[in-house]
Amino acid sequence: MTEKTTTNPYLNLESSIEAILFACGIPLEINQLANAFNLSVDKIEEAISILDHDLQSGRGIRIQRFGNKIQLTTAPEFSSAIEQFLGLEATSRLSRAALETLSIIAYKNPITRPGIDSVRGVNSDGVLKSLLSKGLIEEVGRTDGPGRPILYGITSFFLQHFGLGSLDELPELAIEESTLSNGLLKD
Repeated sequence: MTEKTTTNPYLNLESSIEAILFACGIPLEINQLANAFNLSVDKIEEAISILDHDLQSGRGIRIQRFGNKIQLTTAPEFSSAIEQFLGLEATSRLSRAALETLSIIAYKNPITRPGIDSVRGVNSDGVLKSLLSKGLIEEVGRTDGPGRPILYGITSFFLQHFGLGSLDELPELAIEESTLSNGLLKD
């Protein structure tokens, strides 16, 4: 009679997390992974950091963080190879106004349309509609102020589109003194 030995299916936590992220294909909350493995969030975060470090060393995929969610995405340095293989063309480039608006939203995340308009100095309705339709921004709530304006924030697709793992990877914002004295970027 042979005795059955049970092995831990999560022997390599990092590989298990990678497999789950790959199979799901959508952003998962860290808590979901902690519950699935019956481990603390700190232990999962530690494993994700190890996995992220491993993936950074020349692999074709990366961990992308968005709030308390993570997912696997392709590494930005392979975008042209992927586009060529899939026969994709850059059919729609973002206008200067769209890039300007995206920058404001990314750095002030979240922000209202009047807030965006005050920084840009022009009405942003059309640009916001375009960015919403492209999935680069989303409505994330409303303020408590008069009229309860909509708050806009960036999406995980924004991070993918610009090859960012998280908003922390945005370059440091250089602000001119004249901008500060005009009060345009005050919180």
